[in-house]
Amino acid sequence: MTFSPRMHSLLPAILVSLLSLLSQSAFCADHAASVTAKSAFSLPPPVELQYSIRARQSGIPLSGSATVKWQWQDKSYLIQTETRAMLLGKILDASSQGTIDEYGLAPEKFIEKRLGKPPTTTSFGRDSKTLRFSASEASYVLKGGEQDRTSATWQLVAQARAAGDKFRPGSEWKMFVAGRRDAEPWSFKVIATENLTTALGDFSTVHITKAPPPDSKDQQLDIWLAPSLDWYPVRLKFSDANGEFVDQLIESLKRS
Repeated sequence: MTFSPRMHSLLPAILVSLLSLLSQSAFCADHAASVTAKSAFSLPPPVELQYSIRARQSGIPLSGSATVKWQWQDKSYLIQTETRAMLLGKILDASSQGTIDEYGLAPEKFIEKRLGKPPTTTSFGRDSKTLRFSASEASYVLKGGEQDRTSATWQLVAQARAAGDKFRPGSEWKMFVAGRRDAEPWSFKVIATENLTTALGDFSTVHITKAPPPDSKDQQLDIWLAPSLDWYPVRLKFSDANGEFVDQLIESLKRS
């Protein structure tokens, strides 16, 4: 892909928008109204997933790749993600690590590093029962079941694997999710079973969406899980109301 001088001048704005789609949300909510209920969970086997990325930002098509490493052993887990964009190199590096408790994943530290910016750390103080952020003065009382933006997808996978017939169209799965500066309730809704063609073959997938509230400018997140592939996420799409998006599709996987 070749960029014109005008397109090069737009790259900083495009990068900001792309990173926003990948990792930000727009509103903050009261944790007291969103206590996570305990659900059965079954952690998927450790794996490294490779995705291709296509996106549209400021009317310009972009491409890239993403890698997700999911690992767990005994009562601890580690998730590492890396996103690269054509010509720009690594634009996003994130990790989530913690323990496994009666709720499922129990993050202790979420670190995110963006291109050209210092890393931010979100800390889940289990002893003090306090959720804190290096990028803001916000704090929340930990009530159990809280996730970060990297662990939330894998917590959903673990719940889907254990839910059986309960994970059906119309069902909703709620979490309280922390980002870089604050936290908010997320509600995942199961939409339908859909066939999906990927570089690994054709899969019957379960389509889940996290839609923003009415009249909100927050992004929509769509996830496609493949039950025949240990319920791994084979596609993720981040969408804005203005039609801009980032779409990740599985290319390969390597089991640990």
